[in-house]
Amino acid sequence: MRRNSSTVVVLAGQVPGEVLAAATRSLNVTLYRPQAPPAQEGAAKNGTGPEDGDGDSLAAAAAALQRAGRSTSPYALVPADPLAVVAARWQEMWDLSKQPGPAAFELAAAQALAAWRAGQFELPDYYLVLAQETAAGDQLDRDAVQSPDFYLGPLRSVRPHRVVLVPATEPAQQAAGVLHALGSLRHGPWWPGLDQVIETARRFYPASLAGENTVLAQ
Repeated sequence: MRRNSSTVVVLAGQVPGEVLAAATRSLNVTLYRPQAPPAQEGAAKNGTGPEDGDGDSLAAAAAALQRAGRSTSPYALVPADPLAVVAARWQEMWDLSKQPGPAAFELAAAQALAAWRAGQFELPDYYLVLAQETAAGDQLDRDAVQSPDFYLGPLRSVRPHRVVLVPATEPAQQAAGVLHALGSLRHGPWWPGLDQVIETARRFYPASLAGENTVLAQ
């Protein structure tokens, strides 16, 4: 658990540039974008496989989180996540049209766990999950929980107060939602070890929280 005064928040999902621009106009917010490592340019030239790109994105997100962890501003926003590939591979497991199996997820999980155990990153204080609004109010939250979404499913089941859904139909609304969420973050227990988070994801079914929406939405 970090000890500095800044609250580190990862923005998960597709983050429009307008959202980042609007959020960082606040004097209380500093943005920490991931920086592309030199190896990524070489990989593009050499035509290396997607696994190399996955490792680069993990390293870039981890480095951005490290910089955010040294921030002195009240809120440090990071539009990247070391668990992004884990989340994508977990969601792919539930694509019934492809039925890829757990191998890709386990590989991504092993890479993330190795980086975490090596001290390259720790989880942020909070995740804000940006999602396009397709239904109103509680129905959106129920749909999000039951769909195969890593952040709103297994991750939020581990620590409900540390994963916040920010729905909107327009970037301006999402930007306002992000700022509102930052001012409404609730305290709660710190994250367990990443190994426990991964184990929860292994045993989690997308519809397993269907009866607990009111708890998760609080």
